[in-house]
Amino acid sequence: MTVIPAKVRIKEEKEMRKAYCEALMELAAENENIVVLDADLMSSMGMVPFSKAFPERTFNVGVQEANMIGVAAGLSATGKIPYAHTFGPFASRRCFDQVFLSCGYAKANVRITGSDPGVTAAFNGGTHMPFEDIGLMRNIPDITILEPVDTTMLKYLVKEIAKPYGLFYIRLLRKNAIKIYEEGSTFEIGKAVKLVDGDDVTIIATGIMVDEALKASEELKKLKISARVLNMFTIKPVDVEAIVKAAEETGAIVTCENHNIINGLGSAVAEVVVENHPVPMERVGVRDVFGEVGPESYLRERFNLTSSEIVKRVMLVLERKDRKVMECTD
Repeated sequence: MTVIPAKVRIKEEKEMRKAYCEALMELAAENENIVVLDADLMSSMGMVPFSKAFPERTFNVGVQEANMIGVAAGLSATGKIPYAHTFGPFASRRCFDQVFLSCGYAKANVRITGSDPGVTAAFNGGTHMPFEDIGLMRNIPDITILEPVDTTMLKYLVKEIAKPYGLFYIRLLRKNAIKIYEEGSTFEIGKAVKLVDGDDVTIIATGIMVDEALKASEELKKLKISARVLNMFTIKPVDVEAIVKAAEETGAIVTCENHNIINGLGSAVAEVVVENHPVPMERVGVRDVFGEVGPESYLRERFNLTSSEIVKRVMLVLERKDRKVMECTD
């Protein structure tokens, strides 16, 4: 893994969906087994260029997401490497049984992409706002769940997951991400990226919350608090080694996710912590409610997916850490 942090964290000019299409076109040019499945979202997902370049390898099944997953499993059985995409709630909640049985249980070789996770669904509203997709997918044995943070990571991972056999779920922001990594960065699936070192507390973040975590670490530095920041882009299998090391070395953890705190990143980290090295922990995320309609900026504030909330949770977890230390020394 060779990670080059961005010199300046600014909004990228290229949309994530365009990078997704470019990566798949490059893959398809190299491997004739790459095929794409769409559920009537070709334009929304930015996949029109792929369909024009590889019409014989593009399957638009219409608004039939469950059927799309079945077709993907069937194509896998013939030796193809299918990438199937639709909005996050439809890629997970609507067709969960097909993903579980036709792909997971049947040990198919399928990649599923769910777009606009959490508050990034914005004006598509609560019905299209998946706060539960990670939670659903985590229950499927042997699945790999990824949440790329910017175009550099996305393009690398889209190509990387074509190599192994198995079931993959990608949580994809469709539009413009904040640049976190420079071109030339490489990543290892299942391994967290340490973006900032620190020894007072560890902030573990994924997706759009990585930039918020970095902002929080900068604010905490002004308060003389040293915060480690990990980008946990692989949510399953989660990086047990990095979490245990963080617990041992910093003694406090805060998780940050654009997802329900139930059965998401926070739950995955908590499971590791409680079984290996219990320390005080707080979770930043959606607190067991449904989504809403609104601009993403409003929704981030509405659901407390902000750097200020991370700072607040860090202060709370450090209070608990101090109490624990005092109790141990009494």
